[in-house]
Amino acid sequence: MAKATVHPNRQLISSEDVKGTDVYATDGTRIGDVEHLLIDKVSGRVAYAVIRFGGFLGLGHSHYPLPWMALKYDIDLAGYVTGITEQQLRDAPAFSGESWGDRSAAAAVHKHYGVPNYWELAAHTA
Repeated sequence: MAKATVHPNRQLISSEDVKGTDVYATDGTRIGDVEHLLIDKVSGRVAYAVIRFGGFLGLGHSHYPLPWMALKYDIDLAGYVTGITEQQLRDAPAFSGESWGDRSAAAAVHKHYGVPNYWELAAHTA
Protein backbone atom coordinates (compact mmCIF):
# COMPACT_ATOMS: atom_id res chain seq x y z
CA MET A 1 0.00 0.00 0.00
CA ALA A 2 1.30 3.44 -0.91
CA LYS A 3 2.01 5.98 1.79
CA ALA A 4 -0.48 8.30 0.06
CA THR A 5 -3.18 6.80 2.24
CA VAL A 6 -1.43 7.67 5.51
CA HIS A 7 -2.82 11.23 5.72
CA PRO A 8 -5.98 11.19 3.56
CA ASN A 9 -7.29 14.51 4.90
CA ARG A 10 -4.26 16.57 3.91
CA GLN A 11 -4.31 18.59 0.70
CA LEU A 12 -0.58 18.31 0.01
CA ILE A 13 1.34 15.10 -0.58
CA SER A 14 5.04 14.35 -0.77
CA SER A 15 6.34 12.99 -4.05
CA GLU A 16 7.69 10.08 -2.01
CA ASP A 17 4.13 9.20 -1.06
CA VAL A 18 2.83 9.33 -4.64
CA LYS A 19 5.18 6.55 -5.74
CA GLY A 20 3.34 3.25 -5.54
CA THR A 21 -0.12 4.82 -5.40
CA ASP A 22 -2.60 2.72 -7.37
CA VAL A 23 -4.15 3.99 -10.61
CA TYR A 24 -7.69 2.90 -11.49
CA ALA A 25 -9.92 3.02 -14.55
CA THR A 26 -13.24 4.82 -14.13
CA ASP A 27 -14.93 1.46 -13.55
CA GLY A 28 -12.75 0.87 -10.48
CA THR A 29 -10.42 -1.63 -12.14
CA ARG A 30 -6.82 -1.24 -11.01
CA ILE A 31 -4.61 -0.65 -14.06
CA GLY A 32 -1.27 0.00 -12.40
CA ASP A 33 0.56 2.28 -10.02
CA VAL A 34 2.66 5.43 -10.10
CA GLU A 35 6.33 4.62 -10.62
CA HIS A 36 7.54 8.24 -10.43
CA LEU A 37 6.68 11.81 -11.40
CA LEU A 38 8.22 14.01 -14.06
CA ILE A 39 8.35 17.70 -13.14
CA ASP A 40 9.02 20.60 -15.47
CA LYS A 41 12.21 22.17 -14.08
CA VAL A 42 11.32 25.72 -15.08
CA SER A 43 7.61 25.95 -14.21
CA GLY A 44 7.67 23.48 -11.32
CA ARG A 45 4.54 21.77 -12.65
CA VAL A 46 4.08 18.04 -12.48
CA ALA A 47 3.96 17.12 -16.15
CA TYR A 48 3.61 13.33 -16.07
CA ALA A 49 3.10 10.40 -13.79
CA VAL A 50 4.96 7.39 -15.12
CA ILE A 51 2.54 4.50 -14.71
CA ARG A 52 3.73 0.94 -14.19
CA PHE A 53 1.44 -1.92 -15.10
CA GLY A 54 1.59 -5.57 -16.03
CA GLY A 55 4.22 -8.06 -15.06
CA PHE A 56 4.37 -10.80 -12.48
CA LEU A 57 6.42 -10.75 -9.27
CA GLY A 58 8.06 -7.50 -10.34
CA LEU A 59 9.12 -8.80 -13.76
CA GLY A 60 7.92 -7.61 -17.14
CA HIS A 61 6.41 -4.30 -16.05
CA SER A 62 5.67 -1.69 -18.70
CA HIS A 63 6.14 2.02 -17.95
CA TYR A 64 4.20 4.81 -19.64
CA PRO A 65 4.20 8.58 -19.06
CA LEU A 66 0.64 9.69 -18.44
CA PRO A 67 -0.10 13.43 -18.48
CA TRP A 68 -0.70 14.49 -14.88
CA MET A 69 -3.91 16.27 -15.93
CA ALA A 70 -5.38 12.87 -16.87
CA LEU A 71 -5.38 11.77 -13.20
CA LYS A 72 -7.77 12.71 -10.41
CA TYR A 73 -7.24 11.58 -6.82
CA ASP A 74 -10.12 9.56 -5.34
CA ILE A 75 -10.19 9.60 -1.53
CA ASP A 76 -12.42 6.52 -1.33
CA LEU A 77 -10.08 4.45 -3.51
CA ALA A 78 -6.96 6.01 -1.96
CA GLY A 79 -5.63 6.19 -5.51
CA TYR A 80 -5.75 8.02 -8.79
CA VAL A 81 -8.56 7.54 -11.31
CA THR A 82 -8.21 8.07 -15.03
CA GLY A 83 -10.50 7.71 -18.00
CA ILE A 84 -7.54 6.35 -19.93
CA THR A 85 -7.67 2.63 -20.52
CA GLU A 86 -4.87 0.10 -20.28
CA GLN A 87 -5.20 -0.38 -24.05
CA GLN A 88 -4.66 3.35 -24.61
CA LEU A 89 -1.49 3.08 -22.51
CA ARG A 90 -0.31 0.14 -24.62
CA ASP A 91 -1.07 2.05 -27.86
CA ALA A 92 0.62 5.27 -26.70
CA PRO A 93 3.30 6.84 -28.89
CA ALA A 94 6.84 5.68 -28.16
CA PHE A 95 8.40 7.96 -25.58
CA SER A 96 12.02 7.24 -24.69
CA GLY A 97 14.58 9.09 -22.60
CA GLU A 98 15.58 11.07 -25.69
CA SER A 99 11.98 12.25 -26.11
CA TRP A 100 11.93 14.36 -22.93
CA GLY A 101 13.46 17.38 -24.66
CA ASP A 102 11.29 17.09 -27.77
CA ARG A 103 8.04 19.08 -27.60
CA SER A 104 6.65 17.32 -30.69
CA ALA A 105 6.99 13.92 -28.96
CA ALA A 106 5.41 15.32 -25.79
CA ALA A 107 2.60 16.92 -27.83
CA ALA A 108 1.91 13.55 -29.49
CA VAL A 109 1.49 11.96 -26.04
CA HIS A 110 -0.93 14.68 -24.90
CA LYS A 111 -2.88 14.44 -28.17
CA HIS A 112 -3.11 10.64 -27.84
CA TYR A 113 -4.70 10.99 -24.40
CA GLY A 114 -6.86 13.98 -25.34
CA VAL A 115 -5.50 16.36 -22.70
CA PRO A 116 -4.04 19.86 -23.15
CA ASN A 117 -0.29 20.31 -23.34
CA TYR A 118 0.83 21.17 -19.82
CA TRP A 119 3.25 23.84 -21.07
CA GLU A 120 0.44 25.76 -22.79
CA LEU A 121 -1.70 26.16 -19.69
CA ALA A 122 -1.70 29.49 -17.90
CA ALA A 123 0.60 29.44 -14.92
CA HIS A 124 -0.98 30.15 -11.54
CA THR A 125 0.89 32.90 -9.77
CA ALA A 126 0.66 33.79 -6.12
